[in-house]
Amino acid sequence: MTKLSTKQAHQVNGRRRAALAALAAGFVACQPAVAQNAAADFPSKPIKIISPHAPGGLGDTFARYLAQQLASAFGQPVVVENRPGASQTIAADAVAKAQPDGYTLLIATQSAMVFNAVLRKKLPYDPLKDFTPISMLFDTPTYLVVTKSLPMRTVSDLIAAAKANPGKYTYASLGAGSSHHLLAEMFKRKAGIDILHVPYKGSSNASTDLIAGQVDMMFEGGASSLPHVRAGKLTALASTGEKRTEIMPDLPTVNETLPGFHANVWFGLSGPAGMPEAVVTKLNREVVRILKQRETHDKFFELGVELLPTTPQEMADRIRTEIPEWRAVVEAAGIQAE
Repeated sequence: MTKLSTKQAHQVNGRRRAALAALAAGFVACQPAVAQNAAADFPSKPIKIISPHAPGGLGDTFARYLAQQLASAFGQPVVVENRPGASQTIAADAVAKAQPDGYTLLIATQSAMVFNAVLRKKLPYDPLKDFTPISMLFDTPTYLVVTKSLPMRTVSDLIAAAKANPGKYTYASLGAGSSHHLLAEMFKRKAGIDILHVPYKGSSNASTDLIAGQVDMMFEGGASSLPHVRAGKLTALASTGEKRTEIMPDLPTVNETLPGFHANVWFGLSGPAGMPEAVVTKLNREVVRILKQRETHDKFFELGVELLPTTPQEMADRIRTEIPEWRAVVEAAGIQAE
C-alpha cells in the first residue's frame, strides 16, 4: 500500500469533508420540499380529534360539528374520540405524546391548558411546550343554574340560603380543576358561603343528577344548561360574563351581585408540539373559514357562544398570558394546588 505524504493526506481529508458537507447541505435543502409535499398531501388519511369531554355538552357538540366540517373540506374522515377524566389530563397527555403530523388533534380547553397549570402540582404535560396551537374556537359564559325544586330565583337568594345552612347545599363540576370547579370555588369565597363539591366525569351525568335534585347547583355551559332552563327543568340565576348575554338579556350576571366576579371559558384546537408549519397553516385556514361561516354562527348562537377565529400565535399568547393571571386569582381566593 502506497503511503500518502502529509500534504496528500490533508488533501484527501479535505475532499472527504467537502463531500460530506455537500451531502449534508443537500439533505437540509430538501427538507423544505419534503415538508411542502407533506402539507400538499395533507390529509391523506383520517384525522382524529380527541375531546376531553364525555359525549354531550358544548365542548363535545362543537368538536363533532368541527369534525364534520373538516371532513367535508378535506375529503377525509375526521373522527372525534372522547377521553374524559382526570381533569382533562388524559386527553391532553395523549395528544402531547402523539406524532406531530397533524393527524391527532385536541379540543384544547381553558381547563386543560390554564386551570390545570395553576391547580395541579404535577402535570404529565407542559401547556406551553408540548402543544402546537392551531386556533381558538370560541368562548362563552357559563350559567349558574339550580335544581327546580329549590326556591332560589336570584344569586342573593342562593347566598342567603347557603349562609343560613352551611354545608347543606352541593354543586356539580366536571372534576377537580375544571372550569366548573374553579368558578364554584371562587363563587364560594367571594360570597362567603360553604357548599360541597360533587365531581362528575361528564356534563350529561351532572345535568341528569341536577335535574333530579341529586345535586343542587352548577356553573354550566349554555349547551347543557339552557335547553333545560327553557324546558322548565332548571332555574338559571345568572351568567358569568362581564355583561349580560345577547341570547338572555333579562338574565343578570353574577357580577351584578358580586362585583368583580366574571369569567368566560374558552375552547381551542391544538396538536402536539413540532407540527410542520405548513400543516398548521392549512388546518388554521380551514378552521377559521368554518368559524366565519354563517351556518356556524346560527347553529351555536342560541347557546351564547362567541366564535373566536385566531392565528396560532394569538392562541399561544392567550394561554401564556392567562396562566399567571389565573394563578393570581387562585392564590387570592386561597385555593390550594392539588
